[in-house]
Amino acid sequence: MIKIENVSKFYGSHQVLKDVNLNFMDGRVYGIVGENGSGKTTLFRCIAGLEKYHGNITTHFDKLKNHLGFLMTEPFFFSKITGREYLQLLANARTIKLSDVDERNIFELPLHQYASTYSTGMKKKLALLAILLQPNDCYILDEPYNGVDIQSNILITQIIHRLRELGKTVVISSHIFSTLRDTCDEIHLLHQGRIIQTAGREHFDQLVARMKASTTGNKIEKLKLG
Repeated sequence: MIKIENVSKFYGSHQVLKDVNLNFMDGRVYGIVGENGSGKTTLFRCIAGLEKYHGNITTHFDKLKNHLGFLMTEPFFFSKITGREYLQLLANARTIKLSDVDERNIFELPLHQYASTYSTGMKKKLALLAILLQPNDCYILDEPYNGVDIQSNILITQIIHRLRELGKTVVISSHIFSTLRDTCDEIHLLHQGRIIQTAGREHFDQLVARMKASTTGNKIEKLKLG
């Protein structure tokens, strides 16, 4: 469980998060949606302990970072490190012994190659595999489907379902609403740093309608396409 209470975040005088309150329970999948710049990634970085913030983020773990797998939108890779070495590096950071890596390489990545030579989608899959090889209890997946091929998208969706079955807490962001519909128990709409709507499965359609209305408005007419 992750409890977020009145979390705000400033970059200088610019406020990115404004009194965010959320509860993420075990065995549930939560989606965070919002336009670019709404604060999704900043919120995730606060939860992961990578940013200072005002407010409280609490869990039943002694240290959340020791139980958290955080998939960043753009994972960082050293220039001269192979895929296999990257997996080992992240395991060493958590004092975890890796085993059966080739068998567990479900994305069929060329682990002998430098990760810097991977495509965008391959890098995302390598970073995801690294946190899945750790015994995490909570997962934050920032745009896990971005740049990934359709076959891997299907696999990622099934992985998220399995994590729910195992009682894990999963929080994901995605600009593809259909992926959230397929995976989430609850979706939160973040707008200009505030949670302005929360929807359970039975209200996903209303959330989509609100997002479409606020996003499109009369913008199409302004294009004067004919």
